[in-house]
Amino acid sequence: MRYRGLGKTGIKVSPYALGAMMFGAIGNPDHDDCVRIIHRALDSGINLIDTADAYGHGESEEIVGQALKGRRDDVVLATKARKPMSDDPNHQGASRRWLVRALEDSLRRLETDYVDIYQIHRPDPDTDIEETLGALTDLQRAGKIRTFGTSAMLASDIVRAHWTAERRGLSRPRTEQPVYSILDRGIEREVLPVAQEFGMGTLVWSPLAGGLLTGRYRKGRQAATHRSSNYDFAHLKDERRLDAVEQLIPLAEEAGMPLTHLAVGFVLAHPGVTSALLGPRSMAQLDDLLTGAEVTLPDDVLDRIDAIVPPGTDTGTLDVAHQPPAVLQRELRRRPPVERAAA
Repeated sequence: MRYRGLGKTGIKVSPYALGAMMFGAIGNPDHDDCVRIIHRALDSGINLIDTADAYGHGESEEIVGQALKGRRDDVVLATKARKPMSDDPNHQGASRRWLVRALEDSLRRLETDYVDIYQIHRPDPDTDIEETLGALTDLQRAGKIRTFGTSAMLASDIVRAHWTAERRGLSRPRTEQPVYSILDRGIEREVLPVAQEFGMGTLVWSPLAGGLLTGRYRKGRQAATHRSSNYDFAHLKDERRLDAVEQLIPLAEEAGMPLTHLAVGFVLAHPGVTSALLGPRSMAQLDDLLTGAEVTLPDDVLDRIDAIVPPGTDTGTLDVAHQPPAVLQRELRRRPPVERAAA
């Protein structure tokens, strides 16, 4: 496994990273099997594990903590906070009050006294960015986190965070975790260039486009999978996304590789991407992805992908992708009726 610099932090991480969202009741409820999957990933050379307090309300962190006993110092460990952890309205968000508490809870579940990367799981429009950066800076100075980052930030929010940190003498976010795949290329326009400009490492999630780039979801066919049987994800039925998949499958076949390898190889080819988060539910899924570690996509294949899904564009929308309030809230997109006319 080759290693890449995590932005300008000096930390070296594997291009393949292990995402732990599927460990626990949401995906694989067998803790011992999940531990074996984690050990297999580490033995293959993967040194970055990413989890979050919200994954199974702490269950994923507990599994990761169990798996890392005796191996903690060899792992770049990342976790996240922001999403609700109870019905209490203060048990969520990016306030100092919650982040300090959430980190202590995560450290206990992970059975460690520090995490390498602490990430804000999604933007929090209710909390001033200076409040968040101040709390993260203090946690870093206390030695409880080595560095911190963001997830699903707009480019403008990343710039604002760096501007605020510089003006207030606070630590800067060093990583960003956006969604990125062949079908979800919107971050190529601004987020990736801005992250590169500020020397941030980029850990992209859902390189398989929520399962669509496994090849198991096809037009006119009902796939019998864990995801399709337990969830009603609209993106698995989006005709625009399925049309693109139908063009990508023969391209992968002509290139002599599975669609999964084409998909992960694509995201790792971008100079702004540090690592791709793999989220296996089973050992077989992990082993399939590991066999593609040496895949290098040539320019002609990347050009043909560009012809199917143009650079900087999203084909439909991944259901679980973050949407900012300006898109979700109708009142932010519409003037009152009395103000809409030009005359």
